[in-house]
Amino acid sequence: MKQERYGIGKFSLEISMIVLALLFLFPLYITVVSGFKTYNEIMASAWAFPKSFNFDNYRTVWHQINIPGAFLNSLIITVTAVSAILLFSSAAAYQLVRRPGVVSNIIFFGILSAMVLPFQTLMIPLVKVAKELMLIDSLYGLIIIYCGFGVPLALFLYHGFIKSVPRELEEAAQIDGSGTFGVYFRILLPLMKPITSTIAILHTLWIWNDFLLPLITLTSAKNKTIPLASSIYFGEYNNEWGLAMAALSYAIIPMVVFFLLMQKYIIEGITTGAVKG
Repeated sequence: MKQERYGIGKFSLEISMIVLALLFLFPLYITVVSGFKTYNEIMASAWAFPKSFNFDNYRTVWHQINIPGAFLNSLIITVTAVSAILLFSSAAAYQLVRRPGVVSNIIFFGILSAMVLPFQTLMIPLVKVAKELMLIDSLYGLIIIYCGFGVPLALFLYHGFIKSVPRELEEAAQIDGSGTFGVYFRILLPLMKPITSTIAILHTLWIWNDFLLPLITLTSAKNKTIPLASSIYFGEYNNEWGLAMAALSYAIIPMVVFFLLMQKYIIEGITTGAVKG
């Protein structure tokens, strides 16, 4: 009897998970499929399968908004910003954990306090400061800004993880002749692979898909990211849905592939970083 109930419960859970998966995949399906439709087909039925796979929308978008250039901009910004966030946050967390005290606590909680400030309250001061520092309309200026917004969460997760690493491992390495940098690069970095993967995934998805920060900092067409370049198809009097969906597909597909390759690290890394210690 118990086995039968267990079987029914397991079957119900699997059905529920399939339904939830379909609900989450439905917007992705609408986006990709609509890129193959004409405007009239989309207006007739957004969820219907296209009568024929027409690549005109994808070809038009490829040349009209310069997808290769926008893709390269997004790639440079994302890879550089995420790499910098990982390096600075892990190194800072290592020092703050291994050198406890009042100063370390003030620095740690001071950086974390940035997480509670709504971005909307920072937009105008951010633009003014960025303009004074000549960071407006610059890919590397935007990278610096992303580092400022991305470090607090990364530092918090690294801080929780490093607290769970036994000091004995570092002491043994120091006895063998390793200095601070040797301990950090040879001992800690390999141990931090799960939490590093999680932080990299979360920040890559955020930076790649972000629209607001590029909107207020990038002005020239040559520096636009894919989400920003795609915005030309949305307007008060102009909604070219077929072209818009094709442009969004170009932006979404790389992240879907990246997420599928890296998803196994998410739960493991968040659990390790946030619960232990």
